[in-house]
Amino acid sequence: MKFKNKTVKRWIIGLFLSFLFLNIVTIFIGYRLTHFSSNGKAIDTSRYDKAKARVQDLVYCVIGTARPKNDAVPYNPYETISFESNDLKIEGWYIPARRSKGTVIMFHGYISDKSKLIEKSNKFHEMGYTTFLIDFMGSGGSEGRQTTLGYYEADQVKEAYKIIKNRKKESNIILFGTSMGAAAVMNAVKDHDLTPHSIILESPFGSMLEAVEARFRLYHIPSFPCARILVFWGGLINGFNAFDHNPYEYAQDIHVPSLILYGEQDDRVTREEIDNIYNNLKGPKKLATYPEAGHKILLKNSKNNWEQDITQFLTRSSEHVEI
Repeated sequence: MKFKNKTVKRWIIGLFLSFLFLNIVTIFIGYRLTHFSSNGKAIDTSRYDKAKARVQDLVYCVIGTARPKNDAVPYNPYETISFESNDLKIEGWYIPARRSKGTVIMFHGYISDKSKLIEKSNKFHEMGYTTFLIDFMGSGGSEGRQTTLGYYEADQVKEAYKIIKNRKKESNIILFGTSMGAAAVMNAVKDHDLTPHSIILESPFGSMLEAVEARFRLYHIPSFPCARILVFWGGLINGFNAFDHNPYEYAQDIHVPSLILYGEQDDRVTREEIDNIYNNLKGPKKLATYPEAGHKILLKNSKNNWEQDITQFLTRSSEHVEI
């Protein structure tokens, strides 16, 4: 009997220590994934390579990621505009177009910066639109070292929108976001009652939990229970409930014309996530998919179709015809 009691006690202690160790490791990873490191490694996310994704994730978790830096400036004349959000200075590049049809406010993805949006900005210029490229907190010319995958970044979307609407007196405002930027756009439209003319969402994830689970899929590791533990601690470390950060739910309160762009080779966002967002959107909407494209590199892999889909969407939404 004493032997059995000792065995049970050892099992309980072992399980407790294992659970404690798992939580400690998860807290460390949660911090690394949401805070840029001064000693971290710089990673170029503009050239997403599926084969290197696993190695990159290990770098993020172990030694941290360097603060993203702008590595280029716009080809066209531009104005640097700074504003405050979350008690931080946020920087944007305002690039006016001649005889502008409207203004596209652009938001980058995770571990990126506004210089990675220049190529897409040029395409909008060719279509006749002014652009406003934003560095989220922790990136490029903006202050801070924190990222929350679109949660607190929603306030930066709101402030950028107010500048274009109130200071620049623009009535035709389009919000464009890629991946994390798309999540921030949807969060802002829902929580801050923004009324842009339309929104363009490139590779949006469905929920924070699904975004974390995608990381585990890359390693072919079962996500339960680690993904949920990571979402819990990641949110707690950053002061919010990460289980409530769900773009597919934000979509239920979005009534403006919306275009979703999705690469069918995306290993970070599933088609099911995209369909959930699309089905929940309440306004006029269109889903454009690209068979050969992966995550966040739609312009590179499907340039002509990307341009055609956006041009058609903006034209039809401005003319108030069926999208």
